[in-house]
Amino acid sequence: MSRKLQAMVMHREREVAELRADRELAIEYLRVAMESLDDPDDRAAGLLALRTVVEAYGGLAAVAAQAGISREALYRALSPRGNPTLKTLLAVLKAVGMRLSIEPQGHALA
Repeated sequence: MSRKLQAMVMHREREVAELRADRELAIEYLRVAMESLDDPDDRAAGLLALRTVVEAYGGLAAVAAQAGISREALYRALSPRGNPTLKTLLAVLKAVGMRLSIEPQGHALA
């Protein structure tokens, strides 16, 4: 394994471990990343962040089983080109002990 690849793997493992150890960090990490879902050019960042949180809180296979979807479907949904349904997103968030919430954006149509 090349040094660069080894460093990337070590970083990923450390990131997953930190998110697993600090729930508040995981929530904030996901909250910030989910904002990218509004931007079609940056949507992959939000999906990959959710995948990282899933890895930290049980792994893809366990979360998929708890969410009632196949592991393969979860891999696809949380891939850079994924497009999870609202049902899948809600089930995955529930499986990792989180939920979707709404915040004001700053302005609204009257």
